[in-house]
Amino acid sequence: MAHATVIVHRLKSPHQALSFTQFQPLNGPLRDEVFAAAAAMFDAAGGRKLLKKSGDVYIKPNGIDSKPYAHTRPELLEAVFRYWREMGARQIFLFENATQSNFTRMVFALTGYSKLCRRYGVKEVYLDEEKSVRFAFKGRPTLEESPEGYQSNTFEIPLFVVDNLINHADENLYINLPKLKTHSMAGVTLGVKNQWAFPQQNDRRSDHNYNLPHKLADVLGYIQPDYTLIEGVEATTYGHYPVTRFADECVKPFRVLIGSTNVVAADLVGARLFGLTAEDVPHLKIAMERGYGKGVRSLDDIEIIGDIADFNKTYETDLLQRFPEDVAILKGGERLCREGCQNNPLTLLQVLAYDFGGKGGWTIVMGKGHDPAAIDAVTGRVLVMGRCARDEVGERLIARLGKKNVYFSSYCNDLCATTNAMCHLMGVNPLKLAPLPFFQAIKVFIAAKLHGTKANIPSLLAHKCKVV
Repeated sequence: MAHATVIVHRLKSPHQALSFTQFQPLNGPLRDEVFAAAAAMFDAAGGRKLLKKSGDVYIKPNGIDSKPYAHTRPELLEAVFRYWREMGARQIFLFENATQSNFTRMVFALTGYSKLCRRYGVKEVYLDEEKSVRFAFKGRPTLEESPEGYQSNTFEIPLFVVDNLINHADENLYINLPKLKTHSMAGVTLGVKNQWAFPQQNDRRSDHNYNLPHKLADVLGYIQPDYTLIEGVEATTYGHYPVTRFADECVKPFRVLIGSTNVVAADLVGARLFGLTAEDVPHLKIAMERGYGKGVRSLDDIEIIGDIADFNKTYETDLLQRFPEDVAILKGGERLCREGCQNNPLTLLQVLAYDFGGKGGWTIVMGKGHDPAAIDAVTGRVLVMGRCARDEVGERLIARLGKKNVYFSSYCNDLCATTNAMCHLMGVNPLKLAPLPFFQAIKVFIAAKLHGTKANIPSLLAHKCKVV
């Protein structure tokens, strides 16, 4: 017996892109089809009956960054805004908490989300600017209690989320709009991973290692969406943050929308389109073991409406193994977490090198278990990634090379510190990462600061000054 239903809507209109290296708005026919498909999928789930006591709708896109194909397409947001306006929603909220080294107000400006919100009377909520409430990560013991335990076992959730989606979840409709992406650290990033925005940025730095899937499931234990609609007009392979220069290799025109009231079921089907199972996506396996799939344990427990038989290829989730030859990468032989100190900096290295012309001539040290002779052979400037490498080789490198030549990003995943280091090492102005006119970018930055953003934002002078 099926425990969940997932609709897979195949978009028939051709994708207009001759090359994915040039990101474009959707053409008329494809845009219209997205609008119609989204409406049909909500109708199939109950339409207006999905609204709860308040009549309010809370929408969470994947708005980690404005980079092409890394975020939910604004055309789907517009389709959802329009539908719920027509259904008589009292208020609609669009809320997000961008990835580390970024801030939500900037992402909304760059993606066109803010413009859409103004057009449809939708209230924007930047979670990094909200007050927060502390919760517990409950899935594993602490590091003091177990060698594989959590380094940090508490985290802050923005009060907006606590009030509306936890304390009053029975009164408010919560719609989750992830992008269909593989993820080089989590296997896929779909509906469950989309909620990693709820911990504030400081609380995402620790345990972004072998414990990441457990923490993703911990967050799901507090908050589950009422409806998940995965936007797969394009899908990303080789990770979640495609290098624009390599977009024709990494971006695939799947032209699908995936919808369900069961987020775990939606994610299992999304993973299936990449040729993946729960064994390839540990956070989904853990979520089902904890009962968050509501009876779903595999695809056999899901009624899939829509033909997916021709998705018969397995796509790569790890990064393209293409890095600048003039950056030496030293990897520890005892422990090296793909979820943190390995693929987090390597993703940024690719982007800064191939999309922004960043310079090489330096070294990255990551992981645990290094050959002392190899460390002693390092010359010039070096970035030490993560706590394991810092504790093992940090002082040794400083003693020989001096503090001015040794950079640290000391958590499992401190993307802000990594960005500060790499922008200085590679000579990339961090403002180039936010393609707004200079004074407009500064205006958005100041507004976020005045509103108390908790985001970890790189120094605007990181390319000029060593700050880590």
